[in-house]
Amino acid sequence: MHKYVSLFVIALTLPIKAFSGENAPPLPAASLPLTPPPPPKEEIAVTTHSVIVNGISIPYTTTVGTQTHTDEHGVAKGTIFYIAYTKNGVTDPEERPITFCFNGGPGSSSVWLHLGVFGPKRVSMNKLGTEPTYPFQLIDNYYSILDTTDLVFIDPISTGYSRAVDGESDKQFHGVKPDINSVSEFIRLYVTRNQKWNSPKFIAGESYGTTRAVGVALELHDHYYLYLDGIILVSSILDFQTISFNSGNDLAYIVNLPSYTATALYHKKLSKELQADPKATLKLAEEFTYGEYAKALLYGDILNVKHQRDIEEKLSRFTGISKDYIKKANLRVNSQQFAKALLSDEMLTLGRFDSRYAGVDLYPCRDTPSFDPSLEAILGVFTSTFNDYVVKDLNWKKDEEYKILTDVGPWDYTVATNQYLNMSDKLRDVMSKNPRLGVFVASGIDDLATPYFATHYTFTHLNLAPSLRDHVVLKDYEGGHMMYLYQPSLESLTSDIRTFINHQINQ
Repeated sequence: MHKYVSLFVIALTLPIKAFSGENAPPLPAASLPLTPPPPPKEEIAVTTHSVIVNGISIPYTTTVGTQTHTDEHGVAKGTIFYIAYTKNGVTDPEERPITFCFNGGPGSSSVWLHLGVFGPKRVSMNKLGTEPTYPFQLIDNYYSILDTTDLVFIDPISTGYSRAVDGESDKQFHGVKPDINSVSEFIRLYVTRNQKWNSPKFIAGESYGTTRAVGVALELHDHYYLYLDGIILVSSILDFQTISFNSGNDLAYIVNLPSYTATALYHKKLSKELQADPKATLKLAEEFTYGEYAKALLYGDILNVKHQRDIEEKLSRFTGISKDYIKKANLRVNSQQFAKALLSDEMLTLGRFDSRYAGVDLYPCRDTPSFDPSLEAILGVFTSTFNDYVVKDLNWKKDEEYKILTDVGPWDYTVATNQYLNMSDKLRDVMSKNPRLGVFVASGIDDLATPYFATHYTFTHLNLAPSLRDHVVLKDYEGGHMMYLYQPSLESLTSDIRTFINHQINQ
């Protein structure tokens, strides 16, 4: 025992430096403290232009740039690309409204709202909005809302030129909550840097971008105390139950039916009597949807045979699909089946985003369309014109790909585990907390992706206080998901949005 004590005493009396870092062996690399890499350098390109809107020349500055997104510790995680348009010669910048815009997907850049409707340039389409003009070109957008509000188009991370920084995974942004957080932080920082805290502020989203818009509005309100004046929702989807054709969910079949009627009317597949007055026919289809059709599906298997045959007859009358097909579908035809069935005799399939489009059916025997002709018709023209525009006109010269659409799956929907994602409560929440907030909602009657009547259902089930119900403006337009590609709808939509913004500012 004395031997071990002696060894212990000897160890204690060894020179201190024997245990100091001076002579200690180097630590393994994994134990060394990690220094985060420097954040990527933010870049901008600034140019000046002018456009005529409503007969008035609007001089403006375009800022193309990136903003670094950091975590709560200040560590850079990604870069967010944006294009901002600001009107020149404004006497009081604080009174000038600003609108932040984004599309959906998830996985879509903001190019559709940018070059389709709001920005000072737009893609040249025929008046029906069903074909681009050739060669592909951008033209001055005489209907831009730049006369009323400055505009900032945001590409969420993984879309456009927005990316996670080197060493970081894009997937950390691919979910309902992280997506809302990153876009909200972008807006807060942009508002701070550009001294817009006291300006009227709006956000505009399309498709899944409407889901994001509501989440961002609440996040800005609750987390940053940044109050908005208005939310603009184009082709809205807040309640995912309305578009989910799952077993046991009859709601989706009910609220999609009027879009089938609108589509059949466009393709002249209804009776001469119904074709004579499309607006009246659509109204009849809506009444049938909420009345007899909804009641029949509620009965389920106890619906008597006579009543079932009557509903089959009326469904065929309002959709242009054969009674036999409807019978085999047990009164429940989903949107993809409808897109295949309506023009099947002509070996054509319909567009999901815009059912006015029809394309060659590659596999007529399959239950679902092999592609969406309405998307294929516009992808090329929007991609070509944007890439040309951003380099030639906006002086942003980069070799990397601008991702118009990208696969961000699987998207993290765990905030809605074991339920349908539904942002309705969040919209009611922020509208109740901020009674000044107005909501403008635009739908296309030929949209099979986010059907207009599904949006009606959602907004009549918000459970808003009676005093807030007139704060929602609900508008339907001819055309599909991008109803603004149809020129008469472009004119009406932008006029209605101007009216909405001015009302919110002056209330």
